[in-house]
Amino acid sequence: MPRKLKPELESAAAEAAWYASQEGRRQTQREFERALKRGAILRSAGSNIPLTHAKVLAELVEKAKANVTKAISIRLPVADLERAQQIAVKEGIGYQTVLKRAIRAGLKKVS
Repeated sequence: MPRKLKPELESAAAEAAWYASQEGRRQTQREFERALKRGAILRSAGSNIPLTHAKVLAELVEKAKANVTKAISIRLPVADLERAQQIAVKEGIGYQTVLKRAIRAGLKKVS
């Protein structure tokens, strides 16, 4: 039985809304990952982009993940948060940027 990619939709606006929904994004991601594993990523008939090897595509996805952010919740000691805020004021940037830089530096040091 073939997989049902998306529900039958009445209009282009409804289809766009479905793809923008969490379910649509999850389904698109799953289908992309399956096609990537099968090596079945193909260009469209009108595209001038050459076929790309699955390994290269996987590397591109990893690079793209480096620039994508995800909201998380983290508990920090108040003293650490205040210290980050003081550094942020001194440097003229947001305290969250200070924390992101510190986390990234710590991760690079550990790995």
